[in-house]
Amino acid sequence: MRAFLEPHHLELATRVQEVVHNRFLHLAPPAGDAAARAAARGLVEAMGEEGLLAGAIAREPDLRALCLVREALAGASPLADALYALQALGSMPITLAGDDELRARWLPEVAAGRAIAGFAMTEPEAGSDVGAIATTARRDGPDYVLDGVKSFISNAGIADFYCVFASTDRAKGTRGIGCFVVPAGTPGLRFVAPFVLSEPHPLGELAFESCRIPAAARLGEEGEGFKLGMRTLDLLRPTVAAAACGMAARALGEAVVHARSRHQFGSVLADFQLIQAKIARMATDLAAARLLTYRAAWERDRGAERVTKESAMAKLFATEAAQRIVDDAVQILGGRGVLAHSTVDRLYRAVRALRIYEGTSEIQHLVIAREILK
Repeated sequence: MRAFLEPHHLELATRVQEVVHNRFLHLAPPAGDAAARAAARGLVEAMGEEGLLAGAIAREPDLRALCLVREALAGASPLADALYALQALGSMPITLAGDDELRARWLPEVAAGRAIAGFAMTEPEAGSDVGAIATTARRDGPDYVLDGVKSFISNAGIADFYCVFASTDRAKGTRGIGCFVVPAGTPGLRFVAPFVLSEPHPLGELAFESCRIPAAARLGEEGEGFKLGMRTLDLLRPTVAAAACGMAARALGEAVVHARSRHQFGSVLADFQLIQAKIARMATDLAAARLLTYRAAWERDRGAERVTKESAMAKLFATEAAQRIVDDAVQILGGRGVLAHSTVDRLYRAVRALRIYEGTSEIQHLVIAREILK
C-alpha cells in the first residue's frame, strides 16, 4: 500500500497506531447495548482530544488518512471504529452542502468530540432501495414538518444531531428526497428503542411525529438529498473497506501467534501444511484488499470527481475477504476461537455487519457491473 501513500500518511499511520495502542487497544469490550451507549461519548471525546476527528469534517477530505485511522481503530476496537465512522458519515452532508451557519454550529463540535453525529436514511421498508423512503418532509411556511420512522440508525438515542433523509415529493421518487439537519431534543423527534447487536454499538429506531424544523435546516436545494446521500456514501465507502482490513489484520495476527505457540501431535500448528495454506490465503486476501482500498482512496485524493467503481470494488472485496480471514482465524484457534469475548470471536461478530451497511455486497456487484457496462 505504500505506493498509494505520501510521506505524511506514513507519519500519520505511525502516530495513529501509537494513539490506538495507548488509548483504545486495551479497553474492555462492552458487555451489551447499555454498556456500549455508556462508553460511546467518552470514546468520541478521546478521539477528539487526540485530533483523530479533524479529517472527518474537511471540505476536501484526505480519504487515505481517514482509511488509515479506521483501519487502526477497527483492529483495536470495533466500537471505536463504528463511532469514528459515524462522526464522518453523519457530518459529511453538512460539510458538502451545509451553509456557513450549519457548518459553524456543528462541524467544530464534531471535530472536538463534543458532538456525536447521526445519519438517518434507512427505514423499515427502505434499505438498499433508498427511493422507497416513506418519511415525509412537508413544507409549512418557513418550516418543514417531518413525519416517519427511521430504523437501524447508528448512534440513535445518543447523537446530538441527525442528518435525516425525507421525501418532499413522493411522486418524484429519488428526485423528491431532501436532507435535513435535526438536532436531538427537537420536539417531535423520539428515540423509540435500541436494536441490540451481537457485537454492540449504539443502534436503534427513531420516530418523527410532526417534527418541525426551520427551512434553513435543509442541506442543498429541495430534492437534492438523494444525490447528497449517494455522494456521501460513495466518498466514504473506501473507509468501510479500510475497517474490514483492520479487523482482518488483527485476526491474522491472532492466528499467527496461536499457530506458532500451540502444540498438537508433537509439533506447533504452524508446521502443518493445512495451517500454512490458510495463513497464506489470509495474508494474500488482506494484501489484495488493502491495495484495492488505498487505490480507491488515492484516486479520490488525486482529484477524481467520482470513484464509484473503485469504491465499490474495494468495499466488496475487502469486506468479503475480511469475513473469510476472520473465519479462518477462528478455525485455527479452535475452541479458543469461539469463547465469548475472545478477540477473534468479537471480530467474527463485528465483521459481519460490514458486508451489509453502506451498501450490501450484492448492491456493490450491481454498481460495479453498471459502471463497466455503461
